[in-house]
Amino acid sequence: MSTRSRARKRSRVRSRTRRKDPIFVDGHRPRPMYVDYKDLELLSKMVNRQGRIMGRRKSGCTAASQHAVTAAIKRARFMALLPYVGE
Repeated sequence: MSTRSRARKRSRVRSRTRRKDPIFVDGHRPRPMYVDYKDLELLSKMVNRQGRIMGRRKSGCTAASQHAVTAAIKRARFMALLPYVGE
């Protein structure tokens, strides 16, 4: 078989769409970066069904906001506002 007769597999180029950081307020980063541990609506979006903290790629957070979210989730777990283990 010649190389021309073979069908070439073309890799699909994905266009990355920027996810909006859920911590940002009106498109701007709050300074200082602080996530309230009592905001259970936001924190429950950052935790999956098993109770694990979602990674940056999945949640769309920047590094600074991911650190703040992680600290807030751990604080809320300690205060018994969020469960350590999910369903």
